[in-house]
Amino acid sequence: MDKAINKKLRNKIFYSNLQWPRFLLNKAFMAHLLLPQIPASSLPASTPARRTPLPTRLSANPQSSASPSSILIIGGGLAGLAAATHLHAAKLPFLLLESSDGLGGRVRTDSVEGFLLDRGFQILLTAYPEARRLLHFPSLDLRPFYPGALVFHSGRLHRVADPFRRPIDSLLSLPNPIGSVLDKLIVGIHRLRAPTSSPETTISHRLRALGLSPSIIDRFFRPFLAGIFFDPDLSTSSRLFDFIFQCLAAGDNALPALGIGAIPTQLASNLPSSSIRLQSKVLSIVPGNPPDVNLAGGETLAANLGVIVAVDQPEALRLLPQIKTASRRPARRTVCIYFVADRIPVREPVLILNGSGEGIVNNMCFPTNVSASYGPAGGSALVSVSVVGDGGGAGRSDEELAAEVVRELGGWFGPEEVSSWKLLRAYRIGFAQPDQSPPTELTDKDPRVGDGVYICGDHWSSATFDGALVSGRRAAEALIRDIQV
Repeated sequence: MDKAINKKLRNKIFYSNLQWPRFLLNKAFMAHLLLPQIPASSLPASTPARRTPLPTRLSANPQSSASPSSILIIGGGLAGLAAATHLHAAKLPFLLLESSDGLGGRVRTDSVEGFLLDRGFQILLTAYPEARRLLHFPSLDLRPFYPGALVFHSGRLHRVADPFRRPIDSLLSLPNPIGSVLDKLIVGIHRLRAPTSSPETTISHRLRALGLSPSIIDRFFRPFLAGIFFDPDLSTSSRLFDFIFQCLAAGDNALPALGIGAIPTQLASNLPSSSIRLQSKVLSIVPGNPPDVNLAGGETLAANLGVIVAVDQPEALRLLPQIKTASRRPARRTVCIYFVADRIPVREPVLILNGSGEGIVNNMCFPTNVSASYGPAGGSALVSVSVVGDGGGAGRSDEELAAEVVRELGGWFGPEEVSSWKLLRAYRIGFAQPDQSPPTELTDKDPRVGDGVYICGDHWSSATFDGALVSGRRAAEALIRDIQV
C-alpha cells in the first residue's frame, strides 16, 4: 500500500482484489509492460531549492527608447520574449514594450507569505521541442510530478499510472473503475505508436475513435485534459491532443523549483535590460512605412524595422482589428485557488483529478509536494485547486468560492483533513487560453499581418507554452527575412 498516502485514506485508494486475467501472467506480455522507459529528462528529487527573489519585475525604464533603426515588440509574455531572443541572437536592435509591472504575461509567479503562487495551474512538459531548444532546463531545476494521477470516483481515490514508468502501479490499477482493462491496453498501445497524420476533429471524437469507453473518457481524460485546455466538453482540436499526448509519452510534467515564472525570467536574463520597458501600454498601431506605435503616456515611437505584436488574443484583436481568426468564440476561463494547510492527506507529487462528474473542482495538487521551495522552509503545505470556468458564478466572492471548494474536498478526504485550510489567494483568469476548436490553423499561419507588422502568440499557433515560443520565433524569422530583402 502506498506509504505516501495518509493512513486514514489508504482504504480509499482502490486496488481491486478481482482475479487477474490469464493474459497478465503471460511472460511476453509482462516483458512488453516492462520495456525500458521512453527517454525523458533526468529530474532530481524534490529537495529544497535555494530561495532567491523572482526577478520578473524590472524597474520601469522610461529612458529606454527605440533607436532610429529598431524593432518594436509589444508584449512581454513567452511569445514576445522568444521573438526578442531570436532578434538578439541576430544582433538586431529591438525595444520590448510590456504594459504590466513584470514579464511573463500569463506565465508569472507571485510570492505571498513565503509561498510561491503561479498565476493559475501551469506545468511544463519537458518534451516540448521548442522549449528544449530555447530554455536551459538544468537552470530551471525542474521537479517532476508522479507519472500518472489519482482520480476521485465513487467516494474513493483510484490510481492511474504510466505503464512504462510505473509498471507495478499500472498492473495493480488495471481492474479499477477508471476505464476497463481494454481501455488501458488501448492507451498503452496508442502511447507506443509513432505519430501519424489524422484528419482534424475534436478531442472527444478522437478518443471515441480510438475505441475508448465512456468510463475512461469521463473519469480520466475529461478532467485531465480540462486541466490543460480548460475545456470539459473536449471540443478542442484533436491536433492539440495528439501533440500533448506525444509530449506526455516522451517526457515529464514538471514545475521549476522557483515557480513557473522562472521560465520568462530565464529568457529575459539573456536580453539587454535597456531593451525592455515595463508599464508601457500601447494604445494603437498606426499603419505606415514605417508603422508608428502610440503609448498611453502620449509618446509615439516609430518602428523603422517593424512591429511584432506579441499580446494575448483579446488585446491583439483590439490593436489589429483586421486580423482573421478562426472564430471569436469565448476564451477559456479558469479559477485557481490556493490554500495554506497544516495537514494534507496526500504526500506524493501527484495530480488529483475529479472523475466523479460532480462538483466544481476539476483538479488539484500540493505544489510543496512537487518542490519544497514552493513554501517556507519547515512550514505549512501549499494546496492548489483548479476550477474550470468561473466557478459557478462570477458574482461570488473568493471566500464563498473557497468555502464551497473546502466542503467539496471534505467529501474526498474527510472534513477533518481540510477544515483548517486557510484561503491564501484566488486567481480568476478571464483569458486562460484561446478557444482552439476545429477547424484550426496551428502550423501554417503567416505572421505577416500588414506592412512591417507581425503577430505571434498562442492564439497564432497551438495554445501551449511551446506554441507561444514557436510563434515568437516564426515572427522574428519572418521579420528578419523581410528586412534582408
